[in-house]
Amino acid sequence: MSNIAWENLVKKQLKTEDIYSVLTKENLEGITVKPFYDEIPQPLINLPKVEENTHLVARYHESVEEDVYAFLLDHNVENLLQKTIFVDNADLAGHISPKEEDQYFSLIDVFDEKETVINDQLVKELLAKQFRRNICVDISLHQNAGAAIYQQLGIALAKTKELIERYGPEIVNKLIFRMAIGANYFFEMAKLRAFKLVFNQLSKEYDADEIPYIFAETSLRNKAVSDNENNLIRSTLELAAAMIGGADAVFSNNYLVDRSTENSEEISFKQQIVLAYESIINVFEDASNGSYFIEDITRQIAEKSWNYFVKIEEAGGYLELMKQGMIQKQVYDHALKEQKWVEEGKIKLIGVNLYPKLEVKKSAEDLYHESEIKPVRWAQMFE
Repeated sequence: MSNIAWENLVKKQLKTEDIYSVLTKENLEGITVKPFYDEIPQPLINLPKVEENTHLVARYHESVEEDVYAFLLDHNVENLLQKTIFVDNADLAGHISPKEEDQYFSLIDVFDEKETVINDQLVKELLAKQFRRNICVDISLHQNAGAAIYQQLGIALAKTKELIERYGPEIVNKLIFRMAIGANYFFEMAKLRAFKLVFNQLSKEYDADEIPYIFAETSLRNKAVSDNENNLIRSTLELAAAMIGGADAVFSNNYLVDRSTENSEEISFKQQIVLAYESIINVFEDASNGSYFIEDITRQIAEKSWNYFVKIEEAGGYLELMKQGMIQKQVYDHALKEQKWVEEGKIKLIGVNLYPKLEVKKSAEDLYHESEIKPVRWAQMFE
């Protein structure tokens, strides 16, 4: 269907000549989304993953040891053989001595966000380990704190550059990026794809041609204490977006926000199993490649992220701007605007603000502080 034929059809169905004011929706990311795509000016190449198949990661429990291949580990477990292990505890990482056949990854953030420094001793200890990926660049905190997508990716690049400048460009292929996947389904697919583009561009500045290793987990930001079933649906969509977007590993945080049970941990992991085995979306290299819509927003997010990264570098770099409080203030400004949209119903959270059971108990200003990057759930203002 041509653009003109589509417009005429929609005008007839909507009974108005001014269809674009009806169909165009505002978004907080500043991304232009067209209601109809019939071409893409610059098609992107296929964006590869590091892993052939996306790892499905479960929090370790002995009851699933036989059935699960990849674990998130925060305590010592003896005799874990032929598993992929993502270590989430600095003390544990210090005591592990991987054997040749083991696959270990560090998910320990080496940036101290409060003190605005890199933990140099921790970096050296981790680099001495025989891990497949030694150093984690964690921006899941920023997503859960309300940072815009372009801010998350720009910060990831800025943190990477800080590490390269201190430890040399050979650290690039030792990095793993921990990202939280939010509620905006197609934008989150594009986020991962855009990061592959901008990270590859940064690596080329150091005569490399690297792609990032991405560990994607479900967001806490859009979960509510009183809506467990809705939390489960939201995290399923987030996992799907991560797999389609090309994450190398995915992990589902417990959908019970304020507690954890053995049953809820098992269900959280089995979300991944159903998605992977029923739809095999974890095996495709770049499943959304060729979608005009996703290609277009991928390009826009990549450009905005790179521009934000350049601004950070021109102003002195990530750690310097953190010391000045500028990064915190920029994240705060976006998070506050997003929270206001939740309060006004522009961002819909079923059971919380769309069909509310509760009244607003805390203002957006009560939840955030302009000098601190901290996780905040949208629903907290109603709880």
